[in-house]
Amino acid sequence: MSKLLIRPSRTGTGRIAHVTPESAAWTYVGFDLHRLANGETAAGETGKRETCLVFVTGRGEVTVGGRSLGTLGERMSPFEGKPWSVYLPQGSAWSVTARTPVELAVCTAPGLGGGLPARVIGPDDLGQEVRGKGTNTRYVTNILPENEPADSLLVVEVITPGGHTSSYPPHKHDRDDLPRESLLEETYYHRLNPPQGFAFQRVYTDADETGKRALDEAIAIEDGDIVLVPEGYHPCAACHGYDLYYLNVMAGPKRTWKFHNAPEHAWLMKA
Repeated sequence: MSKLLIRPSRTGTGRIAHVTPESAAWTYVGFDLHRLANGETAAGETGKRETCLVFVTGRGEVTVGGRSLGTLGERMSPFEGKPWSVYLPQGSAWSVTARTPVELAVCTAPGLGGGLPARVIGPDDLGQEVRGKGTNTRYVTNILPENEPADSLLVVEVITPGGHTSSYPPHKHDRDDLPRESLLEETYYHRLNPPQGFAFQRVYTDADETGKRALDEAIAIEDGDIVLVPEGYHPCAACHGYDLYYLNVMAGPKRTWKFHNAPEHAWLMKA
């Protein structure tokens, strides 16, 4: 199995995935996934990191610093409508108690002492856009884009219809070379509809003068898989009949998304 692929438990409840900068051998991004039965609780403290809680599915009562933010969440599938989320600055204690079965993503990155308040990010707060054309069309929901306040985190959802490509033409963001390119680590949390399907993701770097690549992984994705993107290009392909959802978490030394297209495929941007 690829070293970039994390396969959470398919059964049981509780925290079913745990990605830290140490476990991923990088610097910025953390990602946890909790599966909760009705009545179960997930809780944590942000410490020196900021956090975005994303209700991938289900409804739960959210408490921050002992204060209830109410029962949040709406959709029962990530393929149905926009999510509810909560932004938490560093130094926050939080809990989510499920009022239906819940799948909760906990997205983290370094806090920079910005002093931002905790806030609920509701579906009406979220911008959506269509990217690409033809079989490269996909549907994007911006949860925590760079024009919304945060210290480090960038969080976005994408739905790619079956038979379409996504994160394509291949692009990368692994160099701190602004304004041309920003250095951003990234996780992909994948879901499929129907869930028995599969998709593909390739993570690869440019070839050197001998034609060798420092990183080149082709990964078969199943429902619930997480893919780490420490560097390189990272396109996805959804197979016919199976729509692909993914939740992206990105962070780096500067909070901006500036990417570099693979030059040999850049012609697709004008096609």
